[in-house]
Amino acid sequence: MRRTTIALLAALEAAVAALIGLGIALVPLMLLWAVQYGLAVDATVFLRAAADVWLLGHGVDLTVQLDPVTAGGLGLPGAGEPFPITIALLGFALLSVAAGRRIGRRSAAGGHSITGSVAAVVVYAAVGCALALVAGADVARASVGQATLLPAFTVAIGVAIGAVAETLREPSPTDIAGGFLRERLSQLPPGVLDAIGAAVRIGAGAAFALLGVAAVFVAVLITLDYATIAGLSQSLGAGIDGSIALVVGELAFLPNLVVWTAAWMLGPGFALGTGTIVAPGGTLLGPVPGIPLLGAIPGAAPVFGVLWLLVPVLAAFIGARLVLGEPPSGWPGAGPVAPVDVMPWWRPIAVGAGAALVAALVMGLLAWWSGGAVGPGRLAGVGPDVWAVAGIAAATVGIGSISGGFAARVQTKGPSARRRVTAPRR
Repeated sequence: MRRTTIALLAALEAAVAALIGLGIALVPLMLLWAVQYGLAVDATVFLRAAADVWLLGHGVDLTVQLDPVTAGGLGLPGAGEPFPITIALLGFALLSVAAGRRIGRRSAAGGHSITGSVAAVVVYAAVGCALALVAGADVARASVGQATLLPAFTVAIGVAIGAVAETLREPSPTDIAGGFLRERLSQLPPGVLDAIGAAVRIGAGAAFALLGVAAVFVAVLITLDYATIAGLSQSLGAGIDGSIALVVGELAFLPNLVVWTAAWMLGPGFALGTGTIVAPGGTLLGPVPGIPLLGAIPGAAPVFGVLWLLVPVLAAFIGARLVLGEPPSGWPGAGPVAPVDVMPWWRPIAVGAGAALVAALVMGLLAWWSGGAVGPGRLAGVGPDVWAVAGIAAATVGIGSISGGFAARVQTKGPSARRRVTAPRR
């Protein structure tokens, strides 16, 4: 496929993905404008609000200045002064990463991964910059620099994932970037390359297994506390149109809650304001943000809450046991029947340390991205402790992966653990 065609298709797909994300925020707000306000309010207010929500979903900070009446009704110190909102609604970022992954995969398959990737990133940067300039108002104003960089960075993550995965799976002979990547990887010693691949698979697999269990846990909590959540929603008096907008906002916030639940399972928990904590060791809450979905938060620490630490340990153990159970092709072996007891003793430790680092990076980045400020005063600190989450994720995944690696090493030293090596025909 021609370079120009790939660039145009990638740019078009990126623009459509950005517009879809913006439309998800805009449609319920326009319903609110039509039904609740009878088209009497200036529609640009809702257009700006949708743009701010989309930018906020990609991590762009908003500076909010409330009018004196609204600020006085909140009863929070500092509400009358400009305050930042820095929490990202990760649902929008997740959509952009998914779109970027698809663009990166198709661009790499077409033989021009760099061209397609650059086109998608440039489109997202232009959309973010334009929305920040157009939507800026006295009530809420986004940082133009962040609006240019962060949405582009978000889609770039997905583009990189898709392009690298496609290059490693089925390389294209015309893709310069893919050929360069594979050439550099081929220059690494086989043992080093195998160790890096095993560490990434084990660490990322354990982190996403923890997030998967956290998502199931959140679903169970929402099901059990649905009456509380529904009651909080009704107490807001939003009406049908306002409830639709509220549901969309909560769906965008749902990935944040999954990350917070994963932080809770690891032990540090998360905060819902300065001086609060929600953790297995105990829950201390004051007034919380008016999000009905937070009604699913347990008021007391459950029994045996510390046992949730076994989730990343077991996930890493199973992953290491599966990944390191079969020797890589670069390992030495002599004769037609080579014993598979050649795994060096340090390999499980090295791979386990790498897996711990990968898990710490994944969980630390998500913990940092999922928290921030949601208002003035005590609401300036919401979310998990990044360093605590990353440290405990590294410790648990490291313990599990090292244990699983040594378990695989012990099994391969058994008398029946042999692999057949076929001698080359002459």
